[in-house]
Amino acid sequence: MSALQKIMKLMLMEKKDISIAVICGFIAGTSSVGLFAASGYLISKSALIPPFYTLIILTSTVKLLGLVKAGAKYGERLYSHRATFTILGNLRVAFFEKLTPLIPQIFHKYRSGDLLARVVGDVESLQNFFLRVFYPPLVLLLVFVSTILFTSFYSIAIALILLLGFFLTTIIIPALFSLKQVKIKGKVRQDRGDLSTYITEVMYGFRELKLFHQLPSKQQQLLSHSELYINQQKVENLNKVSSQSFNGFITFVTSWFVIGAGAYFVTNGMLEGIFLAMLVMISLTVFEPAAPMAVFPIYMQESRDASTRLYEVVEDLSFIEDKRESTINELPSLAPSLAFIDIQFTYTGNWRRTIPNLSFMMPAGSKTAIVGASGSGKSTLLQLILKLQHVDAGKIYWGDFDTSTVSSEAIWEQTRVVLQENYYFYGTIRDNLQLAGSQLSDEQMEAALKKARLEHFSLEHRVLEKGENLSGGEKQRLAIARAFLKKGHLWLLDEPTSSLDAQTEQNIYQEIFECAEQDTFILVSHRLQELDHMDQIIVMDQGGIVECGSYRELMNKQEYFYKMKVVEESLL
Repeated sequence: MSALQKIMKLMLMEKKDISIAVICGFIAGTSSVGLFAASGYLISKSALIPPFYTLIILTSTVKLLGLVKAGAKYGERLYSHRATFTILGNLRVAFFEKLTPLIPQIFHKYRSGDLLARVVGDVESLQNFFLRVFYPPLVLLLVFVSTILFTSFYSIAIALILLLGFFLTTIIIPALFSLKQVKIKGKVRQDRGDLSTYITEVMYGFRELKLFHQLPSKQQQLLSHSELYINQQKVENLNKVSSQSFNGFITFVTSWFVIGAGAYFVTNGMLEGIFLAMLVMISLTVFEPAAPMAVFPIYMQESRDASTRLYEVVEDLSFIEDKRESTINELPSLAPSLAFIDIQFTYTGNWRRTIPNLSFMMPAGSKTAIVGASGSGKSTLLQLILKLQHVDAGKIYWGDFDTSTVSSEAIWEQTRVVLQENYYFYGTIRDNLQLAGSQLSDEQMEAALKKARLEHFSLEHRVLEKGENLSGGEKQRLAIARAFLKKGHLWLLDEPTSSLDAQTEQNIYQEIFECAEQDTFILVSHRLQELDHMDQIIVMDQGGIVECGSYRELMNKQEYFYKMKVVEESLL
């Protein structure tokens, strides 16, 4: 099934509004043709001085058709736009539901600015699919078939002229202009994606650009990208307007042929002269629904490309492993054992294998520290446990459960996590702590702040986006406070105190170990302090385990861990 077919499937969820819009559009189109036809006939009939009641009937018919046209047009606009907005809403929800399971892996392949351009720009482009691709041809076909059948009762030749005009304005001319538009639109999409990506990077890197005096040059490059995008949009819009203008010209040419042919037929007695004005008025009106067809192929191609760009992200084969079906949605509320059996892992697009082959065991309720050089794969192990990343091969067991069969939500529900980088939302301290539980009381949150040595914070204290008004140490302690408030019997801490002073770090670790006494506890750290009371220490290097044992055992060996400890103490 193509991407556009999937969009159409989502669109047909609103078949009631779509059907009403098409019916109203048909009534509006036929009543418009009927209104002008009746007006033309009324003009001709009036010249013959008919009975007064005939003029009253014709005048009333014209007024009635005018009212019907206005009402049907209103209904058509109401239901077509309501259907469009609902379809866009359904599309955004469907796309978001498919996108979220791919985070964070998707950022290894697609830049955030490019994703933003697809989520916003391409979805917005698809609003034209119903209004300018799906809906107009149906209404136009119904109106034209009805009009040509009506016209054929008076003159087959004029009906054929209208049919020829129909093919020119709906198929031939739009197709010619669409060939040029395909090339233009591809460039517009590329420039829009580049501009969105560039804006995102400048915004996120503004501080660094300012500090390194590179902001003026980046701003100039940003303006260049913007100018390029604007110029391409001008070219695109000019091509659309040219198509519509030429289409309009052909409709008038068709009307001239109707006048000429009609006059000839009247002269030769092949058509009653009273019907000539009516047929001319029909030719001027019947092409009104054909106006959107001038840009039909353009919007068709735009919708096809936009849908393809959207679905190539969420159906990327490189993420196929991330979509494995989970059958277990709840885990026992107990301290789990964890087992890694011959696991292998490589980040998407990475040239080297992050974890070549790894196996080890963490008993339930144990306290494990994972240490090693930067880039050795320590943080990756936590991401694999949390299913933020997925193993290429091997198994990870949570107790007796293979985590590939366990839903991510079930795992997250049982874990207390502090990562190296933690996100903070714009709002208050209370808002950010309530991520751990919406029903938390003020007393519980204040107690957690006290344990994290943030008792000087008020729950009403403002937090800026990404915690910009917090120091590095305050961010870490706020994340630890959230972990205190979260329920779960597995603690996963990744460099939780790297920005804290030694005294504060020691006090917080005391609180953490006291709270996690009966739980399974995993600490990832570059620092080697506070590890003497760990049940086991795993030393990693280049994705493998080089040493494993208790603090005393590793120190007695005087090998890798011992050397790391000696180097660290020499630097203190």
